[in-house]
Amino acid sequence: MGQADRLAVEHGVASLALMETAGRAVADAARRLVPPGSRVAVLCGPGNNGGDGFVAARLLKRASYDVRLFLLGEKAALKGDAAEMARRFDGPVRPLDPDKLESLHLIIDGLFGAGLSRPIEGVAAEVIAAVNASGTPVLAIDVPSGLDGATGEALGSVFRATETVTFFRLKPGHVLFPGRELCGTVRLADIGTPPDVLAKLDIKARVNGLALWREHFRWPSHTGHKYARGHAVVVSGAPHATGAARLGARGALRAGAGLVTVASPLDAVEVNAMHLTAIMLRPFEGPEGLSAILDDERKNALLIGPGGGVGEAMCRLVEAALRSPAGVVLDADALTSFSGDLARLVTAIRGHAGPVVLTPHDGEFARLFGAGGGARLERARGAARETGAIILLKGPDTVIAEPSGRAAVNVNAPPWLATAGSGDVLGGFITGLLAQGMPAFEAAAAAAWLHGAAALDFGPGLIAEDLPERLPAVLARLMPAAAR
Repeated sequence: MGQADRLAVEHGVASLALMETAGRAVADAARRLVPPGSRVAVLCGPGNNGGDGFVAARLLKRASYDVRLFLLGEKAALKGDAAEMARRFDGPVRPLDPDKLESLHLIIDGLFGAGLSRPIEGVAAEVIAAVNASGTPVLAIDVPSGLDGATGEALGSVFRATETVTFFRLKPGHVLFPGRELCGTVRLADIGTPPDVLAKLDIKARVNGLALWREHFRWPSHTGHKYARGHAVVVSGAPHATGAARLGARGALRAGAGLVTVASPLDAVEVNAMHLTAIMLRPFEGPEGLSAILDDERKNALLIGPGGGVGEAMCRLVEAALRSPAGVVLDADALTSFSGDLARLVTAIRGHAGPVVLTPHDGEFARLFGAGGGARLERARGAARETGAIILLKGPDTVIAEPSGRAAVNVNAPPWLATAGSGDVLGGFITGLLAQGMPAFEAAAAAAWLHGAAALDFGPGLIAEDLPERLPAVLARLMPAAAR
């Protein structure tokens, strides 16, 4: 945010005007939360967040709110725009004190901004603990104090906000957990930052949404046919574990692949045949058998791993898949089988001619890449760089990352999506989009978004089988008129 402000000033926007507009947005948010006459405490820190707080306090005081302003540090120590906004505030400035924050209707947190890099200590930490325990609603400026805006991680004590007002663009901390939960409702305010500033910031992380992948989405053509929409293959597991592959296959078909085949071990053919209709079935035996299926280059996308079993046999199947030109999605057992031997998997991926997408959840990610800490976004980016693949790190804040560092965070997944088999369907969605020729990063991002949208469309009580059947309604709402 600081860099955006500096660039805005270079474009001719006065820094005081930016702070005044930011403070006005905070005051407007406070007015929506509590009526005039309410007792509002504004907690100001020593930086620009504190300056925004001084502006909000001045405007709320003029609007007949009972405003009490508390400052961390000395007023005389304030510098720059924050010092000027403190000078314009026509009321008492009290020292920050946790014992003085009682019988309030709202607390405005302007202590620290998104750039905080170390845990909060001392009286500020005491204030955060007292406020969180009190249950008083908190309106945070930029991010709740104590939250790392770049990672979404809590740095020790952190406010649990009812609402957060931020400026210009969302930050990773607003969409990555636990930050997303700690921020409450996030409101993005336009404070007059010129649009040209965004291009100069070289931002590589975005919120996943239609704008990220719509132009790459492959809608059916009136003159097209099924063979033009790709042929996806999903590798089945043993007879007792065939359902995961069928979920993935159904997802690939609903996502638009023209044809879908389940590649089945010989002993599982009968089980799979009892459940498949529009999806075809092809028996195979071992890596050589899978390679023979993929020798037909019309079979241009493959999902392997769901229900496939963990061990050397799976490693060899993955390596056979990666010797083909097809786009490959590795999920579940296809990832866990390489635990402790990531180098072997990386060698196979880097020798592959097509796109590769890895779709681990946190446990699979830790088994493959190690359980080291660090920010979720950077862990996904690091794994993408290390493997040369697209990484889709699953969770309530799914991260999609590519080796260049470009990344997206998915924010539309409801909690009822955490159900057995939903990840298999997601793998199928990605595979179906790859089969149609969608670029791998965009295919993974689109699949994650569509996965969440289908779950939202169904609602609570969702099971994995519902997801492919809800996808047509979601796609119908997105389809441009020219494709109808």
